[in-house]
Amino acid sequence: MTPTGVFAGVFLLLALYCGIDPFKHSAISSFPDFVAHKIDLPPWSEIPVERDTQNLLQKAEIKFLNQVQGPESVAFDPLGRGPYTGVADGRILFWNGNSWTSFAYTSPNRSELCSPKPSPLSYVKNEHICGRPLGLRFDKKTGDLYIADAYFGLMKVGAEGGLATPLVTQAEGVPLRFTNDLDIDDEGNVYFTDSSIKYQRRNFMHLVFSGEDDGRLLKYNQVTGETTVLLRNLQFPNGVSMSKDGSFFVFSECSVGVNEILVER
Repeated sequence: MTPTGVFAGVFLLLALYCGIDPFKHSAISSFPDFVAHKIDLPPWSEIPVERDTQNLLQKAEIKFLNQVQGPESVAFDPLGRGPYTGVADGRILFWNGNSWTSFAYTSPNRSELCSPKPSPLSYVKNEHICGRPLGLRFDKKTGDLYIADAYFGLMKVGAEGGLATPLVTQAEGVPLRFTNDLDIDDEGNVYFTDSSIKYQRRNFMHLVFSGEDDGRLLKYNQVTGETTVLLRNLQFPNGVSMSKDGSFFVFSECSVGVNEILVER
């Protein structure tokens, strides 16, 4: 047999193995109902053309290099102290001006599984146990820190820190599977994203490749404790940011772009 024939035969066997996956090595083997959806991207004419002509991001100074693992959101408290950031081992750290110290954590079941590890990826398999704080925002009036934990939902911790208290773990009877980011308006309402009702953060690549549109945008009313689903059928909703005057906020839909929502008073 010629080298070309051998190569073709090996390639065919490899393709057959990947297609059948007899030993369940595939990343989607645990999701037998995995379906890839078509994503309709916006036309090029709608893509912003503004550019950073001064390359400000490239000229930015990198702070705290190799000092924290997997920092996600960054927040400063009402007194301007910080930053505070959620890291890969499930804690929220506080920069006191000299060093990083533990401020809060989201899981009531922390153990040696959550101990420091060589890389942020080492924590992924235990994230559902240790927690993974993503979005952080301080309520400027109360000083409470609101946390979007990927596994434990929307949470809150007081100015003294410690174990965060769960506020929202489900909406309309559907559990939060991938709580991602949040922001707060002047009346204390919390707007936050649940990136998927099917995939958790540790399966985020499945969510990316599937294009599943089962994400939600939600609102939590601090006064009544009520949670409202504002939008559903979103493709990987992620970051949320309130405008300065509180009249609107924007959120990113990873597979599509940025959306703007007017705030009703």
